[in-house]
Amino acid sequence: MNAIRTTPPRPLDVTAIFPRLAPMARPAMRLHPRPGVPSVHESSAGGPLLWPADEPWPHCDKTHQGGEEALARLRLEQRIRANKAMHPDGDHPVPQHTPEEQAVLDRLNSEETWLDDSWLDAPVALLPVAQLYMRDIPILRPPVQTGADLLQVLWCPLEHFPEQHMPKTVAVIWRSAAAVTDILVTPPEAPVVTKGYVPEPCVLAPEQITEYPNLMELSKELQNQIRDGSIWQTKIAAVDSSYAPYPESFYHDHLSVAPGWKVGGWPQWGYTDPVPRDCSTCGTPMEPLLSVDSREWDSSTISWIPDEEQADASLNPCDPDLANPTTIQIADNHKLQIYFCPAAPEHPHMELMQ
Repeated sequence: MNAIRTTPPRPLDVTAIFPRLAPMARPAMRLHPRPGVPSVHESSAGGPLLWPADEPWPHCDKTHQGGEEALARLRLEQRIRANKAMHPDGDHPVPQHTPEEQAVLDRLNSEETWLDDSWLDAPVALLPVAQLYMRDIPILRPPVQTGADLLQVLWCPLEHFPEQHMPKTVAVIWRSAAAVTDILVTPPEAPVVTKGYVPEPCVLAPEQITEYPNLMELSKELQNQIRDGSIWQTKIAAVDSSYAPYPESFYHDHLSVAPGWKVGGWPQWGYTDPVPRDCSTCGTPMEPLLSVDSREWDSSTISWIPDEEQADASLNPCDPDLANPTTIQIADNHKLQIYFCPAAPEHPHMELMQ
């Protein structure tokens, strides 16, 4: 696991002002992914998966649009960055392409290949997005009576026509780590990808926090109370006077839903209003499983910057190297929210972009 990351206390105790929010508190775990070299035995974002050698790797057989980057080239760049991080003194070996990567690059550098893109019609290997062990993320709820203690999430690394700007064909897999004895060492990979859908391999520093619902999930009465500046009196002005005319924005940015990669908690809304999220199998209201975000914070949510990174972020809080360590880019800095059925986590999941 990575070094500890600590979310600063919220600027105000919102339940002291609005006691009706207290029963709505939900636990969430911020994952705090940071570039590293995770192994198959660690929780990670974009890292290798503990995958059985005799289990077929999932593929996407939908209609794709051409990728913009050769994955072999991106993998080499990732390894170079990882080497630099491991050798801060500057004395580090420069990785070379593996024979498999070089073969892919040779093919992609061939004019004949680009004149004939029929290879895009073939099934595309899904890309690892997250691997989460329950020992690190205890709020995970796997299917009962399965012995599962490991969640793996993959998605298609290419755009889908006519749907765009959001990863599709998301696979959510629960398994028992102890049952995997013969590990797949070299999983298949797509030759080209949409760059924003390829996470930088990251180790995690999970941290449990408490969240409250997005304003749009509250009753109209409570929404109006939160928008009523007189109820807040001078509390917001004492923290940040620029929010005094807009208390609902203060609640949204600093008191309700955390930005960044996380498990559980409440969903964030804004790209759309809340929509029904009922299990397609049993009709149970679905709950957030994993949020994959394009930013861990932005200019409106700097209060969520971990204590350990406040100093580094003080000069340029929105530096992408700090605010987006996974390099994921979903549409215009959006997030992908994956939902699961709490009554039966093995039931089909669903995804929404926000």
